[in-house]
Amino acid sequence: MTAEPDISTVLAEIWAELLGLDEVAPESSFLNLGGDSVLAVRMSALVRRKLGVALALSDVRVEITLAELSDLVARRSAGTSSDRALPVEVTRRPDPLAPFPLLPLQQGYFVGQQDGWELSYDSAHHYVDIGLTGVDPDEAPEALQDALRRLVQHQPTLRARVLPEGRQHILAADDPDAVPTLQVIDLQDAPDEEADAAVAATRVQMSTNGPDPARGPGVEMRLTLLPSDRARLHTAVSLLIIDGWSSNVFYRDLFALVADWNAMLPPLEVDYGDYVTSVSTLPDTDAWEADRDWWWDRLDDFPLPPALPLVAEPREVRPQLMGTRQTTVDAETWAAFRKQCTAHGVTPSAAMFTAYAIVLARQAGHRHMLLNSLQLNRLPLHPDVHRIVGAFASTMLIPVELAEGATFAGLAADNQRRFSESAAHNLISGVEVSRELGRRRGTHRPVAPIVFQSTLGMDAAMGERVPDTAGPLGRIDMADHHQQLRTPQVALEVRMFELRDEMFLVFSLVDELFDTVAVDAMFRELTGIARTLAEPGSWDAPVTLPHAADAPESTDLRVGRYERQDRTEEAGAPRTDLERTIAEVWEEMLAISGVDRAADFFALGGDSLLAVRVLGKLARDGITVPVRDFLETPTIAGLAALAEPSR
Repeated sequence: MTAEPDISTVLAEIWAELLGLDEVAPESSFLNLGGDSVLAVRMSALVRRKLGVALALSDVRVEITLAELSDLVARRSAGTSSDRALPVEVTRRPDPLAPFPLLPLQQGYFVGQQDGWELSYDSAHHYVDIGLTGVDPDEAPEALQDALRRLVQHQPTLRARVLPEGRQHILAADDPDAVPTLQVIDLQDAPDEEADAAVAATRVQMSTNGPDPARGPGVEMRLTLLPSDRARLHTAVSLLIIDGWSSNVFYRDLFALVADWNAMLPPLEVDYGDYVTSVSTLPDTDAWEADRDWWWDRLDDFPLPPALPLVAEPREVRPQLMGTRQTTVDAETWAAFRKQCTAHGVTPSAAMFTAYAIVLARQAGHRHMLLNSLQLNRLPLHPDVHRIVGAFASTMLIPVELAEGATFAGLAADNQRRFSESAAHNLISGVEVSRELGRRRGTHRPVAPIVFQSTLGMDAAMGERVPDTAGPLGRIDMADHHQQLRTPQVALEVRMFELRDEMFLVFSLVDELFDTVAVDAMFRELTGIARTLAEPGSWDAPVTLPHAADAPESTDLRVGRYERQDRTEEAGAPRTDLERTIAEVWEEMLAISGVDRAADFFALGGDSLLAVRVLGKLARDGITVPVRDFLETPTIAGLAALAEPSR
């Protein structure tokens, strides 16, 4: 009988596979070998599959050594570890078509689509078009439509619909409305000028009118056939069903199916609905309560977001599209940058986060700030989780304190520590933390509208890249792309990702809020810092930062300048029939009794999704109030005053 390999050997093989190494020494740390938080999620899934041991993200901080992980896995395997493991398991739902909840970030997108927030859009979505060459114009449309049909059958989330009360469900695979219809635009014989204008028109249309799973498929796709066997593949996806990781899964699987009519994707043992149903039980666990308490204990000390100068009041702006700035850091420079990160014991994401914070601090005039980070956040509950399309993403609030006189290496190490510490308490989402912070600050305006998003290292974590070719679609040039984003409550977001060993850096922002010259200068500065950090010695010089720690007092328009929304209504029992009708709905939805007419809906335990449900129920009684107005005046008396004109 062949002896089973020991735990250390299996873990060393997993690390070597993920990190592209021949061997791994026990004293080596995951971070110093080139690992990051994205790869750590994939590593946890492989540990579960190969060793049958569940790990929490708090177990696999990127700084962990192979010897430390081996010891932890051994203790978990023997049942002698008192450390926290993942407190839930994924199981198949009895009815895969039954409704299930929206995750917190999905809820935020859903409320935004009801015009609930300042900086809202009627669809939260991402648009991208990709260049194709060597296309077979006769076979490509049929092959693409067939591949889309098979992918929708394989990935249930692509058949998802969002219900009016803010839940979601999956259509049956044979439902005639399940598969998006590919639209083909034939411009093969068009002059270049006409073709360029048509592509530009498609971009505008699909960027500003995105798919909405509340009304139909969450994916829209078009194929523009161009002269000389060229084409562009246009795709718009709802953020309610697809996140950054899922986008890569989507394209990887779609192109595999286009390339081979007979290709069969490995079946999924669990789906997104199973995952969401499982993690929705987290608030019933001690582990979730411990993470909540960790965050709650720190909230009162959180700084304000960077006080970037504004040229318009966010509540008065009605954007249709986010502006975009994009550049590329070449492969050689990016490789040198990553080498410097490894030498200084930080991930590329932590280094770029630090560079972003420095640029923001210089523009805002202060060193302490609250930033919002978009996280992939796929809990490794099952080996198939990384293969599922779904809106797994969450947010994480990061309080930044840039020390005056520190080197970049010191600042990056400090932010690396903050990221690791915060990620170890990720069972409660940043959306839930933001809600509590808003309650404490007496505001329902966005508390952290400046966002950082990194998917650096995602190709390595997934184990494979999106292919370069796809049969009749010809050669796929992912670098030849155009993209647009619409996401509510965000004033400015930086995104970074890798394609073919290059790093792409993108600003998405509400152009109406900012001075164009200032934004362009910030973007150039961030790009310049990224390139400078590839040079030896660049990490060791003191960083020039503002002297002020906190935002200077100013009456100018600034990000984060929100006043506490003090109530003026007189307290007491509801006074009119309208107030009593509203009170009855509140008491039913909040499961309370004797509600005061001046009580704040959110202080009573309500949230934005429940507010949408309350308004939906009141609308059936002829009482109509816009979601945004309710969030601004969340009392029975205030709601009644808003509703009077509609009576």
